[in-house]
Parts: sequence; structure tokens; C-alpha cells
Amino acid sequence: MTDDLTPAAPHLLPQRTLGAGDAALTVAAVGFGGMSVTDAYGPADATEAEAVLRRALELGVTLIDTADVYGHGRNEELIGRVLGAHRDQIVLASKFGLPPAGGHPDGRRVDGRPAYVRAAVDASLRRLGTDRLDLYYLHRVDPQVPIE
Repeated sequence: MTDDLTPAAPHLLPQRTLGAGDAALTVAAVGFGGMSVTDAYGPADATEAEAVLRRALELGVTLIDTADVYGHGRNEELIGRVLGAHRDQIVLASKFGLPPAGGHPDGRRVDGRPAYVRAAVDASLRRLGTDRLDLYYLHRVDPQVPIE
């Protein structure tokens, strides 16, 4: 892989457009779901996980999806380390709304309250080492917070 994460074979993955107009994002038709790289399905090795992500990028993957709850935030940290200064070449998506194991003291299992969203996005940006997310969405609908 080159230092700038230039895909070795971008022709292997067709492109598709998400959204329309000024908000449209062009990505490879195959994305990288980060849930499994930090022990969601059992113990995970960070070095191996970083190698897998780098290989996906070499093969032309341009969409990476993660969530603040994956690996209790370690997932976003790992992805941030791999992307580093090459962030602009990737469409980065993350999710929020699932509190850590045990939930909130008030018993919530999902949190879509505006104050929580602001705190969650700030924490995700810090862990990912970036100043923006291209896509940011609620992991599960919070029945106590109107969608609007």
C-alpha cells in the first residue's frame, strides 16, 4: 500500500452515489463495517485489525462505518489511527445512541436526546482524530425522543 492510501486496484470496486445534489457522496459499492475489528465477536488483535482495514483501503474501499459503542470507543480510535492524515480520501460514517453496557442511570437503553448527541459526536470526533463525520446517524430509534 502506498503512504497516501491510494487504492492499488480501484477498478475492482464499482462506484455508487449516496444521496443527491450537493449532499451526494460517491463511494465504492463495497464498504467496510468496523464492528468486528474490536472484539464484537470475540477477542480481536489490534495489529491484525489495522492490517485488514489497510488492505480494504488498498482494494478501493472508500466508505468506513463504525459506532461509538463498538469496542467501547476503541473501534473509532483504531480507525482514526489507520486513516491519519488521509482522512479526506474516505467517507466516514459513525453512529450514536447506544449507551455503554448497563445503560444510563435512568434506565435508557437508547439515547437520542440532543445533549447526548452533542456529547457523543464530540467524543467520536476526538477518538477518530478528525474534525468531521460524513454520515452520522442514530444507531436505534429512541422511543422517548421525537424524530423531528
